[in-house]
Amino acid sequence: MWGGRFSTGPDAIMEAINASIDFDKRLGPEDVESSLAHADMLGATGILNVSDVSAIKEGLQEILSELNSGEFQFSADLEDIHMNIEARLKDKIGSPAGRLHTARSRNDQVATDFRLWVRGQIDWVDKNLVDLMKALLDQAQNGVSWIMPGFTHLQTAQPITWGHHMMAYVEMFSRDRSRFKDARDRMNECPLGSAALAGTSFPIDRNQTAKALEFDRPTANSLDAVSDRDFALEFLASSSICAMHLSRLAEELVIWSSAQFRFIELSDRFSTGSSIMPQKKNPDAAELVRAKIGRILGANVGLMTVMKGLPLAYSKDMQEDKEQVFDAADSLNLALCAMEGMIKDLTANKDSLEFAAKSGFSTATDLADWLVRVLNLPFREAHHITGELVGLAEQLKCDLSEIELKEMQRIHSGITEDVFTVLSIENSVKSRSSYGGTSPEEVQFQIDRWKKELG
Repeated sequence: MWGGRFSTGPDAIMEAINASIDFDKRLGPEDVESSLAHADMLGATGILNVSDVSAIKEGLQEILSELNSGEFQFSADLEDIHMNIEARLKDKIGSPAGRLHTARSRNDQVATDFRLWVRGQIDWVDKNLVDLMKALLDQAQNGVSWIMPGFTHLQTAQPITWGHHMMAYVEMFSRDRSRFKDARDRMNECPLGSAALAGTSFPIDRNQTAKALEFDRPTANSLDAVSDRDFALEFLASSSICAMHLSRLAEELVIWSSAQFRFIELSDRFSTGSSIMPQKKNPDAAELVRAKIGRILGANVGLMTVMKGLPLAYSKDMQEDKEQVFDAADSLNLALCAMEGMIKDLTANKDSLEFAAKSGFSTATDLADWLVRVLNLPFREAHHITGELVGLAEQLKCDLSEIELKEMQRIHSGITEDVFTVLSIENSVKSRSSYGGTSPEEVQFQIDRWKKELG
């Protein structure tokens, strides 16, 4: 490729460290797509004649078919996907293949191909996020009024509804969608035509290629365009946050499916057994989803480290961008699909959820609120009185609602029979009717809102 400048070929070690075809072959379809747009533009501007453009396009379409069918033969000797496709094009159409590289460089070529690939992955992630959110909505609808314990510090805090808990993750994943959308909007500029770093002297039409490739506009600075990998970093950053959300949900599925909780049962389709313990039903899918954050966050840190010290414009270091992004995208999409399957198939145990909600004095806050609202006590005093009543309940080995009124009145004489109206878990969740609260009516409102939003 550069034999005119060099008198000897590269060392075998140099070939090994320099070649990227083993991984960047995934950019094959995108490379053909950007090349077709480039060829059309070269023809429209008169830079190439009609017959050369026609031959180039016909050859590229044949190459795309070979890529899609798995028939394309990749060669490490040709270093990367761009040269592999160019060489194959030359095999097919001869000398016109060499004209395709007019007014472009591999620098703007790979920047364009990689953007196209990442943009496509964002679209897949968005679809998978929507599918997962719909599965969560179905779970929320099924248990819109089922009562379960809400936790802080993994200790019983206040009773909430199953629907409310499911909807918390709908909100989380909606923010992930928003982050990916922002990243997609920002990256949707076309580097093609930036050439090596300075643009080109040929009379190209960058707006034409940008439009053909469904970018919003061409990039405004050729130097930045070929050296920018912010779009990949933003994808990895958004993926890391999304994977963290998936990990939190996976952790809850692992805990909830344990014999100690029995809040849910995962389906056989997303569980495994043990080679030695026949009774085991392991939540392996959830555990593996929980682990994916390590790979994805690692990719984010890895690429950030590669890019942090590079002078403008392109440096070969940037060849190390793709494997990490490819792996992160694969891991995230697989985790999203696995989580959707688990959520779709899981069975929530209404009785276990309700039984757990009645333990741990989960209505203590309702009692404190009653003391404030009915007896007009300062909240700190109400908090102290409630703490004493909880201590009494522990001594008596009973729930707050099972303490006799006269025993409560020994701690505060103003307490009346009316206090028992707030000590049931049912009344507790019904009372949390503020916007975004856990009452079944408010949860149903949010479910309806999201069903309409997602279609």
